[in-house]
Amino acid sequence: MTAGITGVADAAGPASGAANGTGVSGPEPLGPAATRALEAAGLGVADVLRAARAALDEDFRYGADVTSAATVAGRTVTAEVVAREAGVVAGLPVALAVFDLIGDYVFGGAGSAEAAGGAAASGMTRDTSGPDEGTLYPTSPARGPRDVAAGVTVTALVADGTRVKPGDAVLRVAGDAVAVLGAERTVLNFVTHLSGIASATREWADAVAGTGAVVRDTRKTLPGLRSLEKYAVRCGGGENHRMGLGDAALVKDNHVAAAGGIAAAVRAVRAVSRPGLVIEVECDSVAQVREALAAGARFILLDNMPVPVLREAVAVARGLAGVRLEASGGLLLSNAREVACAGVDYLAVGGLTHSSRALDLGLDYSGAA
Repeated sequence: MTAGITGVADAAGPASGAANGTGVSGPEPLGPAATRALEAAGLGVADVLRAARAALDEDFRYGADVTSAATVAGRTVTAEVVAREAGVVAGLPVALAVFDLIGDYVFGGAGSAEAAGGAAASGMTRDTSGPDEGTLYPTSPARGPRDVAAGVTVTALVADGTRVKPGDAVLRVAGDAVAVLGAERTVLNFVTHLSGIASATREWADAVAGTGAVVRDTRKTLPGLRSLEKYAVRCGGGENHRMGLGDAALVKDNHVAAAGGIAAAVRAVRAVSRPGLVIEVECDSVAQVREALAAGARFILLDNMPVPVLREAVAVARGLAGVRLEASGGLLLSNAREVACAGVDYLAVGGLTHSSRALDLGLDYSGAA
């Protein structure tokens, strides 16, 4: 995301279009700034919309934000997302998307008690993808010019992937106080989580810098957040392993057992795979590495091997041209460089996505907008 991108979220809360997956016809759910930021980051707009809608649905499924409505209605505020500790930022394009969507909830009446009385009578339409058969959203009138004064303006102050220190502001928001407070927790949940992944990845990437090895993630991701979490890995200097089960083949121990051996498993996968599909084979011994290479495998996952065994496996594999090697299992930040120096091309670190601690960031208010 380019630092300085500014988006104006429409407080009128137009219902989202079919790209949202809601089945509601109408204008695009995101403004051009948020859409450009997501596309520039390589994030699928539909993926982000799905995740952001699910998060906001959780907060508003029982009705409006009664506390904010009672205390700050009619007011405007300015606030900044500020780092409380050092790390690497990720997720700012997602924050823009959340602020673009928040108007549907705080101004459009999504999840409100009135809306629960019936869609037809209130001019609402039902999103059947939401909880309890869906949240009610306003039907979509023709959209006029965006009312900037009534909206929320969001400005990214740094780019995703930027290292920050305590006190650094990464995002500024100004506008309706109910909208800002309504989006606050969802924005922070995404940004702190994704920044935590980016920060952890950066530590690993720094640990192996100069060795020629690259840190990669796995499919050990939270359901529904894979594309966002893998994006955060990229922000931290890592690379992505396969995104799903079909964009590459990974022959693991259970496949080998079912097929009757590594060679049989490799032959079976190759027989049904499209041309050019990467086929990686998991090996936990040097003997299995030899068997996989003899079967024609040229991408080997070296699983849970001590460093001396890793070095032996690397020596065997490097006798053939074009072989790529990935170390996995039992890897620690403290021994990452030693593993990388054993001669592998990649270090697969599942903990980047399944165990990274959230980076501490908070929303600090600076007064009336």
